[in-house]
Amino acid sequence: MAQRKKGTASDDGFPGASATPIEVRFAQAQLNPRRRELVRAILDNPGENFFLSSRELARRFEVDAATIVRTIQALGYDRFADFAADLRRHFVTRITPYTVMKAAAREHRSLADQIRHSVERDSENLSVLKSSLDIEGIIELAKLIHRSRHIIVVGVDLAASLAWFLAYCLTPLGLAGEAPIGSSGNLRHRIDMLNEKDLLIAISFGRCLRETVEAVQRANRRGATTFGITDSDTTPIARYSDKHLVATVASPSMTGSYAAPLSLLNAILITCAHYKERRSLALMRQWEKEYTSGSRWFQEPARRGKQEAAARPKKPVKQKAKSSRT
Repeated sequence: MAQRKKGTASDDGFPGASATPIEVRFAQAQLNPRRRELVRAILDNPGENFFLSSRELARRFEVDAATIVRTIQALGYDRFADFAADLRRHFVTRITPYTVMKAAAREHRSLADQIRHSVERDSENLSVLKSSLDIEGIIELAKLIHRSRHIIVVGVDLAASLAWFLAYCLTPLGLAGEAPIGSSGNLRHRIDMLNEKDLLIAISFGRCLRETVEAVQRANRRGATTFGITDSDTTPIARYSDKHLVATVASPSMTGSYAAPLSLLNAILITCAHYKERRSLALMRQWEKEYTSGSRWFQEPARRGKQEAAARPKKPVKQKAKSSRT
């Protein structure tokens, strides 16, 4: 779990509110015009460059491999691998649904291979989350949730589904979770009711949506604690939140992958439930009758023909008249 350095969000030399680490280095480096033009060309097409070696990059831009090495050293990188990793992160935070679809189409995979690749990427994201899981950060968030008077969970557009899921699942545990819906005005009104006893959890990824970032900034001014769930330590949500957790959303899908963020939310909910286990069990016992009652669950109705037959009155059986002939 990373923690925001108070008072440094606006004076860190970022050329923009959502600058990536490689952009920060580029803005601060003293490069001659030729090297500056080279770096700009690389950054303008990160999806086509981040997987290339230094020699392949040199061939692509028709320069010597030594020129590539000296240029990345001028940016402050000791190794080409570090530069390539930052270039990949830059690509991930700059992709759009169109660029994702275009990159996938360029690979000329079959439909079956596209399906397998998508599921494999989800699995990789879960593996990354598992290997870098911030246990202490999750426990810290669970403690904050338990001691906060109100918990506002903010997610916009696709992330609204994650915000609603977290807020909804906190409720049976007796925790005052809410994911405001409707207009941006409604969200601002809810945030304006927060104070130092409250918690705002913001969920956004990549460049991060303006409305979500502004919600964090507004909550900070109100004195509330802010906690981000995002996909990098360098996103606006990470920089402006007091603390944050990371789960990657990288995917060949134009919507991104929420497999890792959803797994992270499940881990948060498990921690919240067991942090005060006896209290959670007492509250959930109250729901037990409803969960086990027949009225809650769907039951297959009896066949219509049988129902009608059962409801129809039975006709008296007519006896045949005896014949008069002997």
